[in-house]
Amino acid sequence: MISVCFFHYFFFNPLVWAVFISASYYNHQGFSAPNGLRLSKRFEKEKAVLQKWLQSTDLTREVYQHLAHYVPKIYCRGPNPFPQREDMLAQLVLLGPMEWYICGEDPAFGFPKLEQANKPSHLCGRVFKVGEPTYSCRDCAVDPTCVLCMECFLGSIHRDHRYRMTTSGGGGFCDCGDTEAWKEGPYCEKHKLNTSEIEEEEDPLIHLPEDVITRTYNIFAIMFHYAVEILTWEKESELPADLEMVEKTDTYYCMLFNDEVHTYEQVIYTLQKAVNCTQKEAIGFATTVDRDGRRSVRYGDFAYCEQAKSVIVRNTSRQTKPLKVQVMHSSIVAHQNFGLKLLSWLGSIIGYSDGLRRILCQVGLQEGPDGENSSLVDRLMLNDSKLWKGARSMYHQLFMSSLLMDLKYKKLFAVRFAKNYERLQSDYVTDDHDREFSVADLSVQIFTVPSLARMLITEENLLTIIIKTFMDHLRHRDAQGRFQFERYTALQAFKFRRVQSLILDLKYVLISKPTEWSDDLRQKFLEGFDAFLELLKCMQGMDPVTRQVGQHIEMEPEWEAAFTLQMKLTHVISMMQDWCALDEKVLIEAYKKCLAVLMQCHGGFTDGEQPVTLSICGHSVETIRYCVSQEKVSIHLPISRLLAGLHVLLSKSEVAYKFPELLPLSELSPPMLIEHPLRCLVLCAQVHAGMWRRNGFSLVNQIYYYHNVKCRREMFDKDIIMLQTGVSMMDPNHFLMIMLSRFELYQIFSTPDYGKRLSSEITHKDVVQQNNTLIEEMLYLIIMLVGERFSPGVGQVNATDEIKREIIHQLSIKPMAHSELVKSLPEDENKETGMESVIEAVAHFKTVFPPRKPGLTGRGMYELKPECAKEFSLYFYHFSRAEQSKAEEAQRKLKRQNREDTALPPPALPPFCPLFASLVNILQSDVMLYIIRTILHWAVEHNGYAWSESMLQRVLHLIGMALQEEKQHLENVMEEHVVTFTFAQKISKPGEAPNTSPSILAMLETLQNAPYLEVHKDMIRWILKTFNAIKKMRESSSASSVAETEGTITEESSRDKDKAERKRKAEIARLRREKVMAQMSEMQRNFIDENKDLFQQTVAEEASNFAVLDNSPMVSDTTLTALGPAQTQVPKQRQFVTCILCQEEQEVKVESKAMVLAAFVQRSTVLSKNRNKVIQDPEKYDPLFMHPDLSCGTHTGSCGHVMHAHCWQS
Repeated sequence: MISVCFFHYFFFNPLVWAVFISASYYNHQGFSAPNGLRLSKRFEKEKAVLQKWLQSTDLTREVYQHLAHYVPKIYCRGPNPFPQREDMLAQLVLLGPMEWYICGEDPAFGFPKLEQANKPSHLCGRVFKVGEPTYSCRDCAVDPTCVLCMECFLGSIHRDHRYRMTTSGGGGFCDCGDTEAWKEGPYCEKHKLNTSEIEEEEDPLIHLPEDVITRTYNIFAIMFHYAVEILTWEKESELPADLEMVEKTDTYYCMLFNDEVHTYEQVIYTLQKAVNCTQKEAIGFATTVDRDGRRSVRYGDFAYCEQAKSVIVRNTSRQTKPLKVQVMHSSIVAHQNFGLKLLSWLGSIIGYSDGLRRILCQVGLQEGPDGENSSLVDRLMLNDSKLWKGARSMYHQLFMSSLLMDLKYKKLFAVRFAKNYERLQSDYVTDDHDREFSVADLSVQIFTVPSLARMLITEENLLTIIIKTFMDHLRHRDAQGRFQFERYTALQAFKFRRVQSLILDLKYVLISKPTEWSDDLRQKFLEGFDAFLELLKCMQGMDPVTRQVGQHIEMEPEWEAAFTLQMKLTHVISMMQDWCALDEKVLIEAYKKCLAVLMQCHGGFTDGEQPVTLSICGHSVETIRYCVSQEKVSIHLPISRLLAGLHVLLSKSEVAYKFPELLPLSELSPPMLIEHPLRCLVLCAQVHAGMWRRNGFSLVNQIYYYHNVKCRREMFDKDIIMLQTGVSMMDPNHFLMIMLSRFELYQIFSTPDYGKRLSSEITHKDVVQQNNTLIEEMLYLIIMLVGERFSPGVGQVNATDEIKREIIHQLSIKPMAHSELVKSLPEDENKETGMESVIEAVAHFKTVFPPRKPGLTGRGMYELKPECAKEFSLYFYHFSRAEQSKAEEAQRKLKRQNREDTALPPPALPPFCPLFASLVNILQSDVMLYIIRTILHWAVEHNGYAWSESMLQRVLHLIGMALQEEKQHLENVMEEHVVTFTFAQKISKPGEAPNTSPSILAMLETLQNAPYLEVHKDMIRWILKTFNAIKKMRESSSASSVAETEGTITEESSRDKDKAERKRKAEIARLRREKVMAQMSEMQRNFIDENKDLFQQTVAEEASNFAVLDNSPMVSDTTLTALGPAQTQVPKQRQFVTCILCQEEQEVKVESKAMVLAAFVQRSTVLSKNRNKVIQDPEKYDPLFMHPDLSCGTHTGSCGHVMHAHCWQS
C-alpha cells in the first residue's frame, strides 16, 4: 500500500515528478523506460496493493477503501483543478494497481500479450469526434446513416462510387466491416485481412487465460458499479457509506450546470455578479459549462458557495426557469471526476482484447438484485437526463465501443433499449439538452441494423411502442379526437419539437425493407400498422378552416405545427406503403384496415349535409348539399391518401386481379372516396380565385406547401389518385355532376342561358372573375385526372418513366444547373431523386462558364434534348402557375425558332392499368361533351357571355387529349376487338333538342377564323387535322366494326350523309354571318371607345351652339338625360378600388363602406420666404395654419394605398 508520505513525496518533489512523467510516457508508448527512469518504488507499491487485493476475501471492500482514501486527495484539491496532474496521479495510485490486478504482472508486458493473442473484430468501430469527416456511398449504403471514416473510405471500393461527404456531429462510429450496412464492399483493405481468420460465432473468451477472465470480471464488476453509483448519486453533501472519509473537511464547490435555455450573455452577466469575477473569467466559465456540461464557479465553505448559488438563481429566474446550481461537497465532486476517468479507462482497456470487451458487456447487462431494469446499463440509461453533458458523452462512447461492437450483446442491449424506450423518450422530451447528448440518440445505431429492427418488431412490438409513445405526448385533441395545435403554450410547443424525433426513429425502423416475411413479422407489422392508422386518424380533418366573410381574420391561426407533422411523416407514410407492397397478405389486410378506418372517419364528420339530386343531359345522381365556401374544410386527409396509395399498389402488384375475392372492392363507395379530396382541391381553386383573401396568409401558406415538392407526394398527388380511383369506379357523368356541385358551378351549366343572364346583369365583376377562374380550375382538374398516369400502378409505366417526365417538364421551363434541378425533384427516404440514372437520356450538359483554373470543370447547365419536347404537357400537374406560364412561353418561342406552328398539343400518353382503364370514358361522357359545347358556344357568341381565353384553351386541350386517346386506341387495337372510344364521332353530331346547338366540330371550324382568337388558331388547326386523321383511320378500317357506347347506330347511306353534310354547311354559313355582324358591331363599339374624347367634344359643341341660339344656360354633359321612344341610358363611369389590408375590391359609391388613405401632415420650409423665423412653441403650433410671412407651410404626403376605415381602425 502506498503510504501518505510516499504520496506527499511524489506530489511535492519536482525531480521525482519529472522522472515519473518520463516513465509514464515510455510505458504508454509500449517500451521499457531506461534503467535510470524506472521507478522501482512504484512497482513495489503497486505489487503490494496487488497482493493485498489477491489475498482479500472481500475485494469490493478493499477497493472501495483504497478509493475512499486516495480519490479525494488526488481530485479537486482547490478552486482551480489541474486535470493533467490529477490524471497522472490517478494512473499511478488508482488505475495502475487495477491494471496489475487484471494482467497478474506488469501491464507494460501483460496487455501486449493479450493484444497479441486476440483475434480482432472485423468491425472498425471508430467513434467519430465532432467535426470529423464521414463518407457514405450513395450506391452501396443500405441507408444514409451507414458511414465510413476517412481511412476506411480511402481503402475501400466506395471511393470510386457516388458518395456523400459530411462532417460528424459526434457520437456515431464507422460501419466498415458491418455486412448489414453495405450492399457490396463491406470491408476496406485494412479490415478485409481479418475476415478469413475469424469465425462469426467464435467466443472471444477462449483467447484469454481463465485466471485473467476471473480477475477481469471481478475488477470490472467493482469499478463499473462504482462509476455508475457515483455518477448517478443525487445527494450533495453525503457519499455512499462505503466511500465516506474518516475526516470530512468543510470544502464545497458551487457547481453550475449547462442548459439550452439561457444564452451565453445571460450566463456571463450572472457570473460576474455572483462570483465577482472579470468578464474574461466569466467567459471561460461559460465556455467550459457549455462544453462539459458543468463547472465549479466557487470553492470554499458551504455558506460561501450557497451565497453564490442564491445570486445565480435569483438573476436567472425572472423570465425562464433558473440555471441549475448545486453546492456539492468536494469529496463528491472528486469521486464523480474519477468516475468519468474510470469510464474512459474501461473503454481503453477493452481495446486490447475482444475478450475483455465481452466481459465488460456481461458485467453491464447482468441483472442486479432488484430484478428488471437493475443492470448497470439500465441504471445509466434511466438516469441519463439527470447526468450532465460530459458524463453522458463519456458513457455513450463506452456503450458504442463495447455493447455495440459485440454482435451477441448488441442484440441484448437492443432488447433492453426497446423495453426502456418509452421511459427514455419521455425523459428526453422533458429534458432540455440536444438530441445528440441523449441516450435516446443511440436509436440510430440500433434501429438501422436490419436484423435488429426485424427482431425488435417481432419480439418487442417496436413499431407499436414507438407510435403509441409518440401519440402519448400529443394529448391536445378536439371534440372529434383530432390533434389540435391552436392553443399550444410555449412549453407544449417546445415538447412538440422534441417529440418529433420519434418519427425519425420510426423511419429508422422502416428504412430497410424485409426480403422474407414470417407469420410473426406479418402479425406484428400489422399491429404496428393499426397503431399508425390511429395516428393518422387523429390527423384526418385536423385544423379545419372556414371562409371568412365580411371582416378580415383578426389573428392568423396556427398552421405550421400540423404541416411540420405532415412533412415529418411523409417518408414514413411512403415506407409503410413500400412494406405493404412486399407481401400480398400484408397488402390485402392493410387495405381492409385502412378502408375501415376511413369509413369511421366519414361517419364522424358532421357537415350538416342534406341530400340533393343533380340532373344534366338526362343523367341524375343523388349527393349531399355541401359548399366549400360556407362549411368547414381541412387540407389534412392522410387516411384517404394512404388508401389511395394502397389502391395503386393493388394494381401495381396485380393483387386486385389475382385475389379479387379477398378484397372489399364491393364495399367501396366511390362518392365517399372522392368527397374529401375533391373538397380539398376545390378549396385550392377557390383560394386561387381570390375567394379566401380574408383568411389571411396562413391559408395561402398551407396551399403552397400542399403543392410543394416536400409534401405533394403524400398530399396533392394522392388526392389526384384518389379522384382517379373514384372516377374509374363510377359513372363519369355522375362524377362530373358532383364535381360541378362542389365547385359551385352546377347552376351555371344546368340552367339554359344562365351565363348570358349573369353577364348581362349589373354584377360585381369579382363574381364573374371568380366563376371564370373556378371553371378554369375545374377543367384543369379534369385534364389532370385523365393525363396524370405516370405513377406506377395508375399507368403502365415504371419509376424511371416518372422521374423522366419530371425532369423533362422542369427543363421545359429553362435550362437548369444540377443543384437547381435536384431541388425541384422529390427525394426518397434515402435522400435520392433518381436523377442520375435518367438525366443523360433526356438532357445535354452544356458548359456555360469556362473553368477558372486548368483541371477544373466550369459551371454548366442541363438543356432538354429536342426529341423530348414532344412529351411536354402544358398542364403538367406539378407546375406552379408561374412555371406553367414560363414553360408555355419557352416552348412557343422554341417552335417559332424552328418555324413550326405554335400549337402545344397534348402528348401521347401511356395506357392506364386495367384497374383505372375506364377513367378515359370521362372524356366522351355526355356531361363532359355538354360542358365543352357550352364553353365553345360562349366563345362563339363571345359578346353575350362571360368567358375567358384560359377557359377555352383548357377545353381545346381536353378535346386534343380525347382525340389523341382515340387515335392511340385505333393504332393499338387488336384484331376482332372493337374500339368503344368514339369521341370523334360524338363531336361531329349537333346538340339534341330542345336546345339544339351546332356540333362541337362546327363550332371549332367557326372559331378557327375568329380574329379575337389568333393565339389559338394553330391549336384548333391541329385538332381538326387530328380529327380528319381519325376519320380516315376509321374509314380505312374494314376488319372490325366500330361499336357505339351509347347504343347501336346503323350505317348511313350516301344520301343521308350528303343531307347531313348540307345541313352542317348551312349551319356553318349561319354562324359565319352572325360572326360577321358581331365583328362589325364590335368594330363600331371599339371605334367609339377609342375616339371617346372626339365624340364628347362634338356633343359639347352642339350643346353649346344650341344653348346660344336658344338663349338658355348651358347644361353639363354629366346631367344629360335621353328622352323619346328610342332613348338610351347614359353610361356611367364606375370606379373600383381594392383595400390594401383585406384585399376586398369595392365600387366607389356614397352608400358603400368608407374608404380612407393614410396621410402624414407636417411643416414644410421648402418654399419658405422667411427661413430665419423660429417657432416659439412647436408643440402647440398648428400645421394647418399658414402665417402671412410664409415662413412655414404645410405638406401632406400619402402612399396612395386605399383601405377600409374599419380595417385601418382595427
